Amino acid sequence: MKRAVRQAKNGSGLEKMIRRLVKRHKGPLMLISREALRQQFERFRRHLPNVAPYYAIKANPDPEIIKAFVKLGAGFDVASANEMNLVLDLGADPKKIIFANTIKSSEDIAFAYKKKVKFMTFDNEPELYKIARHCPGARVLVRIKVDNHGSTVELSLKFGADPDQAIFLLKKAKSLGLRPAGVAFHVGSQCVNVDNYLQALDVSSVIFNEAKKIGLQLDTLDIGGGFPIRHFDDDDHLTFKDIARQVRKKMRRLFDKQTNFIAEPGRFFAGPAGTLVTQVVGRTFRNNRNYYYLNDGVYGDFSGIVFDHCRYEFKTMRRGQKFISTLAGPTCDSFDTIALNVDLPELDVGNVVYVKNIGAYSSASAVPGFNGFPPARVLLV
Repeated sequence: MKRAVRQAKNGSGLEKMIRRLVKRHKGPLMLISREALRQQFERFRRHLPNVAPYYAIKANPDPEIIKAFVKLGAGFDVASANEMNLVLDLGADPKKIIFANTIKSSEDIAFAYKKKVKFMTFDNEPELYKIARHCPGARVLVRIKVDNHGSTVELSLKFGADPDQAIFLLKKAKSLGLRPAGVAFHVGSQCVNVDNYLQALDVSSVIFNEAKKIGLQLDTLDIGGGFPIRHFDDDDHLTFKDIARQVRKKMRRLFDKQTNFIAEPGRFFAGPAGTLVTQVVGRTFRNNRNYYYLNDGVYGDFSGIVFDHCRYEFKTMRRGQKFISTLAGPTCDSFDTIALNVDLPELDVGNVVYVKNIGAYSSASAVPGFNGFPPARVLLV
């Protein structure tokens, strides 16, 4: 009951702010809450106090978000020279950046070396030759393939060495003059299956122990990201707190106190901070239901429907009886359909439809200007 009352109060405050901002600004808006960014960072540090967070900026590379995490003391996970340059220009410490794309161009590796970013992942032997040539002496983590069962986005199809190849690859790294530092894994994005983490920790521990036997002293484990958030108010899946409690216990049992743990939260940091505000620009009645056309769609900030397999909770500031409705984007493309069956009250042109917890993999993957429609304007609030 208390939670319902709190949500109602929060919703009321949010809707007042939305009304004010819609009057002031045109077009769809992506509202990013500074306070939510801070809260998510502190929540991570509270429940995984021995794990250093490296924000995966692919989730949302907005400069103001990056500056907020620089101020909070986060590290950064980057996948390209462009991402690296962005965080460096905004004040990130090169020593707190991990180049976490296991397949990097030679040019990007050379750029990392020039910028003194010498911490990176790999998952194959040819990559090691590139790193050794263009970033000599780099600290490297071998990324291994682990189970992604129960994760919304599968990330082991494209990346990760088979665990039984890890020792060979780490030895190869050392022979090439690199510094084999440890192991990295990723359990898949929006993971609600804690067994993925626990099994990955077991596998990583075996690699650490085998490395020690042959004289390789590994000191770093990267547990990746994938920590889940709630997209709907009534989501009841496993929470980050639940996962963190079991992960902490497992890490204490399997690894010595000298091990450095890092992680790459992206969605977990940026997702809850974002609220997308759209407006109805057209309506009709077809297929025995209301069709509402919004000024943002799947080519814009609802791109997570396609690229992130995400489902969203659509809210309005209208009250009253609800009807099965369809939401579509503004482009001249039938693919630009946001939701076929959603319960909504009767809406008119100009009414607001908004979505919470959409700060990650939305504006970041939007196509700029398809059909001439720009993505949402980002506002920090």
